[in-house]
Order: sequence, then C-alpha cells, then structure tokens
Amino acid sequence: MKKLTLAAIIAGSFAATASAQSNVTIYGIVDAGIVRETGGAAGDVTKVTSGVGSQSRIGFRGTEDLGSDLSAIFTLEAGYKLDDGTLDNTSSALFNRQAFVGLKSKTLGTLTLGRQYNPLYNALSKVADPFGAGYAGSAKNLFPAGGVNTRVSNAIVYATPTWAGFSVEGLYALGEQAGDNTAGRQFAIGFNYSNAGLNASLVYNNRNNDTAASGTTAAVDRETGKNTLFAINYDFKVVKVFGAYERDKGLNSSPIPVANAYGFKTAPKPSTDAADALVGVTVPVGSGTIMASWMNKNDKTASNQDAHQWAVGYSHGLSKRTSAYVAYAKIKNKNGAGYTVGNNNEAGSGDAAFNLGIRHTF
Repeated sequence: MKKLTLAAIIAGSFAATASAQSNVTIYGIVDAGIVRETGGAAGDVTKVTSGVGSQSRIGFRGTEDLGSDLSAIFTLEAGYKLDDGTLDNTSSALFNRQAFVGLKSKTLGTLTLGRQYNPLYNALSKVADPFGAGYAGSAKNLFPAGGVNTRVSNAIVYATPTWAGFSVEGLYALGEQAGDNTAGRQFAIGFNYSNAGLNASLVYNNRNNDTAASGTTAAVDRETGKNTLFAINYDFKVVKVFGAYERDKGLNSSPIPVANAYGFKTAPKPSTDAADALVGVTVPVGSGTIMASWMNKNDKTASNQDAHQWAVGYSHGLSKRTSAYVAYAKIKNKNGAGYTVGNNNEAGSGDAAFNLGIRHTF
C-alpha cells in the first residue's frame, strides 16, 4: 500500500510539472446578427449572418516551455458559419483562419511559420478602425485589407520584442510556384509604437502578381501591388480618436470586393492608384461603447471612381464575455465606383447596411 501511495504521489508530481511546462487553450467567438442590406442590383435583402462584428471561430493555442527563455508555440484556428454550421470558407480548409507553429523568446522575439495575419491587416483592424474591421462600419469596405491582405499562407513571420513601446513585425510568404522563386510571393513590414494611450503603426505591403510557367502555359508577368498604411489612435479616456491614411499602387492594390454589385453596363474598374483616409471615434457610455467613422477612397486614375462612407454603431456589454450590438453604414459611390457595405465576414451587396446582433467570447 505504501509503494502504491508513493507511486501515486510521484505520478502526480510529474503531471503537475508537465502541466506547468506546457498547456493548450481552447478559445473562440460566437457571433451572429440580423443584417439588412439595401441598394444593390439584386434588390434589398434581410438575413441572419454569422460573424458580423467578429468572425465566428474556434481555436487551439498552445505553448511549451523549452527553458533558457525559449518556448514553442502554435495556433490552429477555424472559422465557421453560425447560421448554418458550415466551415466559413470556400476551399474546405479546416484551419482556414490561422495555422502556425514557432518559437518565442522574451529577449529575441517570435518566429512563426504557416498561415498568419498580415501586418497590414493588423494595423488596420487593431489601430486604425474604431469598428475593429467589423460591423457595417468595417474599414475593409474601402481599405484594401481583405482577401490575401488579411491572412497569408506559406508565411514566415518575425516579431521583435517591444523596446520602450517600439516593435517591428515582418512577413515573407513564399509563392511556391515551380521554376520561379518570386512569382506569387508577398512580403510586409510593420513598425509599431504603443505607450501611454498612443498607438501607431506604419506598414508596407508588397504583393507579386506574376504567374510561373506551367506545362504548356507560359509565364505571365504582372504589375506588383503595393500598399503603405499609416494608422494611429489615442485614448483620451472620455473619447478615443482614430485616424489612417493609405496609398495603394499597382495591380490588386485596391480591389473591389464585389465585382459588379450594382449591375452597371460597364463594371467598375479596381483602382491601381488610390489614396484612402479614415477618421473615427469610440466613446465609452456606461456599459457600452459608441463607434463612428468616416472614410474616403480617392481614385487617382483616369476613371476617378471615388467613394466615401459614414458609419455609426453601438456595442453594449451584457457581461465580460457577451455583448449586443447595432450598427449602420452608408456608402456614396461616384463615377461608377462599385464599393459595398459589408461587415467582418461578408463583402455586402449594396450601398447601405443595418446590423443587429450578439457576440460571445469563450
């Protein structure tokens, strides 16, 4: 009996040690709302939509202490549609949102490999946009941070430690096209500062649009897409102010999320030379937050297809993990521009949208 008791104590000790050295956390967001979209060629639509404020997801995040100020880390994150329970992507990829593994050091920084967020999207959603890239007011409606500029596959990301509020993040994604090491590759670098209520980011993103030769198909050389974004916010406690300015140059630097939502005889042309601007605020009110923003797309090409959007919203905290929200946004397109009011998870179908929903985190 004594031997069994001693063995149990030793086994429990090892289990406690293993638990202290490594752990896996399950986390997620459950978000759904009623969305009313108007102004599109297909007509007005009312629907239940998943991921209006934040895309619904479930994730697994793990760390293991390797000693000597070094840890192994990983994240696997899948998006899903709460309205019908399906995966939230067209490729049927299980971990379509994030899937990476790497090493982290307090003194040397973090190096990760896999599918990861682009520093361009991090700056837009976390620093520039009072709506956090969600709800009807999402900055993604006019700023080119959707699609390949949100998350990037085959990416190598390095983030420095923070020094007196300053940090740097770099991304390089391999195009993985046989016979051409540059075709399809993408890289970005972001310089960040955060201290005493001030947050600022300056990010440059470069996307190669070439296609390598394959079989009888010849290689195709295309113009490179380039984006430079400056984002800033400052918290005055009674109000938090936001601002952003971005320059978009080249092919796919400023895509139109919905090809021809308004049924024009001549479809809108994605700009290859544009400037984007944003100003916004959040105001804490009791258990809730008021959000508002104004954005402008200045198309500098001969088409001059400009657009601007205004938006207002309110999120009310029902608890630390649950909130209810309402939001409305309206876009004004000029000279045949075709931008739409979407949300965090959808590009939208018209020039105005209303949201009413609930969001829970776990």
